[in-house]
Amino acid sequence: MKIALLGYGRMGQAIEKIAIERGHDIVIKKDIEPLEVDLSLADVAIDFSHPLAAFENIKSCIDKGVPVVSGTTGWLERYDEVSDYCKEHEGGFIYASNFSIGVNLFFNLNAYLAKMMRPITEYDVEMEEIHHIHKLDAPSGTAISLADDILSESDKKNWSIETRAKEDLYINVKREGEVPGTHSVTYSSEIDSIEIKHTAFNRTGFALGAVVAAEWLREKKGIYSMKDVLGL
Repeated sequence: MKIALLGYGRMGQAIEKIAIERGHDIVIKKDIEPLEVDLSLADVAIDFSHPLAAFENIKSCIDKGVPVVSGTTGWLERYDEVSDYCKEHEGGFIYASNFSIGVNLFFNLNAYLAKMMRPITEYDVEMEEIHHIHKLDAPSGTAISLADDILSESDKKNWSIETRAKEDLYINVKREGEVPGTHSVTYSSEIDSIEIKHTAFNRTGFALGAVVAAEWLREKKGIYSMKDVLGL
């Protein structure tokens, strides 16, 4: 499979390594700076670029008929626009806040636990996410995905990184060293607490999941998620 790699930071380099190990060719490498490339050379594109570049990268891939997998966060206010554009031009697109197979299992566990906890009013819920100091967005896209599933089963109105107000789901955001990503959800009462947690040891899981998603998306049209890729 011929892959266009849009974004060549830490994640892009990890994806390149995994893709080559799995027998694929990287035919395009595009960093943040504008670069004239012929996307039609690729069977599929993987975008881990920059919030300001992601929208145009995805749109360019759709224009060229190249299915695109995007893990860039911080641009989702334009997701509906991309979704409509993809449908209109019969493109293939997967967005995930996190491509790690373990994290996607964690998403399902979080949603299931939130549904179980909804009628049990003695517990309050909070979240914590820890990432490396280079991460641009806060909270992480993964934390937002977890929060959205909790909010859908809760009386809380919104998530917040600033206040522990009763009506908000508080997300404690930390930026430390080179931490790849740690996310936890804790339900606490006066007598005990219940915690679920995912800890990434390195970027390999994110990179592998992105390549697996690209393999799955090749030659497909439509808008999908990692649940489709993993059959969850």
